[in-house]
Amino acid sequence: MKIALIGYGKMGQAIERLAQDAGHDIALIINIDNIADLTAAHLRRADVAIEFTQPQSAPDNIRACLDAGVPVVSGTTGWLAQLPAIQAYCERQGGAMLHATNFSMGVNILFALNRYLANMMQYQPQYDMQIEEVHHTQKLDAPSGTAITLAQDILSAIARKTNWVNAAATQPSELSIISKRIDPAPGTHTITYHSNVDTITICHEAHTRDGFAQGTLIAAEWIVGKKGVFTMQDVLGF
Repeated sequence: MKIALIGYGKMGQAIERLAQDAGHDIALIINIDNIADLTAAHLRRADVAIEFTQPQSAPDNIRACLDAGVPVVSGTTGWLAQLPAIQAYCERQGGAMLHATNFSMGVNILFALNRYLANMMQYQPQYDMQIEEVHHTQKLDAPSGTAITLAQDILSAIARKTNWVNAAATQPSELSIISKRIDPAPGTHTITYHSNVDTITICHEAHTRDGFAQGTLIAAEWIVGKKGVFTMQDVLGF
């Protein structure tokens, strides 16, 4: 498989290393110094593009891939308000894209557990809940995209919670997300349910970026030859 890497930070470099170990070719690398090379002709050298950049550039990067007819897997967070418009653009172009706030297999298992537990807690009003996420200080967006996904799934299941706040909750209807930036910290997400008599916690702690990079490669291999808008639930089947 020939891969175009759009974004060559720590995640891009981890993806490159694991891709080469798996026998894939890196056909194109785009970073801040050669953004002019993000052209249809260059993108068409690749079977798939993997995009990890910045929130302000992700929508245009994804559109460039779709215009070139190249399926794209994006893990950039912090631009979710624009995601529906880009997904609609993908559909109009007859292209293929997959966006996820987290590609780690372990985190996607956490997502599934979170949805299951939230559905149970809808009927247990004695429990309040909170999300905590811890990342390295270079992570610019807060809360993390992963924490937002966890929060949205809880809000979808539990009617007594109507919105999330990136602070301590001051209203019973608020779901609190506490964000911490501490070095070194590849990423920890914890969901806690607490009542007067007990506490239930589910947690995922990343040790390295390799888990995220490996999941991204699995998604890239999966999307080649497909058309449509996908998520990691499509890739993993849960």
